[in-house]
Amino acid sequence: MKTLDFNYDLSPRLIAQFPSEKRDDCRLIHLVRSRGSIEHRRFDDIPRLLKPGDHMVFNDTKVLPARVICRKETGGAVELLFTERVNDFSWKALVKPAKRVRKGASLLVDGGTRAGLTVDEPMPDGTWLVSLRDAGTIEDLLRRCGRVPLPHYIRREPARSDTETYQTVFAKNPGAIASPTAGLHFTDETLRRLDAAGVSTSFVTLHVGVGTFRPVKEGDPNNHVMHEERYVLSPETAARIADTRKAGGRIIAVGTTVVRVLEHCSLASGYPVASSGTTRLMILPGYSFKAIDGMITNFHVPQSTLLMLVCAFAGKHFIFKAYEEAIRREYRFFSYGDAMFIE
Repeated sequence: MKTLDFNYDLSPRLIAQFPSEKRDDCRLIHLVRSRGSIEHRRFDDIPRLLKPGDHMVFNDTKVLPARVICRKETGGAVELLFTERVNDFSWKALVKPAKRVRKGASLLVDGGTRAGLTVDEPMPDGTWLVSLRDAGTIEDLLRRCGRVPLPHYIRREPARSDTETYQTVFAKNPGAIASPTAGLHFTDETLRRLDAAGVSTSFVTLHVGVGTFRPVKEGDPNNHVMHEERYVLSPETAARIADTRKAGGRIIAVGTTVVRVLEHCSLASGYPVASSGTTRLMILPGYSFKAIDGMITNFHVPQSTLLMLVCAFAGKHFIFKAYEEAIRREYRFFSYGDAMFIE
């Protein structure tokens, strides 16, 4: 297996730069593994495609306004993307342009505040430790001055509307720097229709980190060092999953983030056990799934760990056949794009 095996060509015009006007007003490609079928639908067909007794699991993480624009003492602009909390006053952050910032550099935050930051030291993962010099916490600073951290392939500045559209309707627990994008398609009305169709729901939390969308740079994906992300699988969700299994229902994960939580929590026992902590689980073809029977997901970046996970679940040949068809039919790709349901 090679990383290049997961590459494909995509025209930039198929990368969605804006969300659909309505969250569920997008296209859905429906893959049925048992018969190898590919069908084209609308996302609001989802309640009709599931079965009474199925159980859907969502990620309720909330995206932080983690992007902050600063100025150096010399006046040069510096962009910070805060990625991980160390304590109230210090976070890890990606610095751009990193070559123009030195250890101990002082930064002044743009946006009508006089808040000051210090770039303390480089970290082994490529981030810098950044600390707040003034009163308050970095969370306070992000709420006042932070911007939506749209992915790099959305080649525009965040609009005011992104504050809402890049957040799921059930977002609850702040901590992510990227949205669990499969959940963006769901509306309150969709959730009501799922309940009416006899499909139960529950939530896990996985705070999506910066590594999620990065391509794998190692020639052999087995050598890739997976990024670490914090998760919570509550006893209530674990119990609801167990009850669904006992009743013969299916577990449908909404997004690869949910897949990683449920599979990580199943490694020791073969079924999801309530816990919290961090996971570095990387799922490659050949992995034996223990926790899920289906997933809803978006279209993923070439050579990414997310694409590899989806290929592990449905088979690389089947997924690439579906991607080729989606490209031919001009589906919209990536975070604000169209969706896929695999069962």
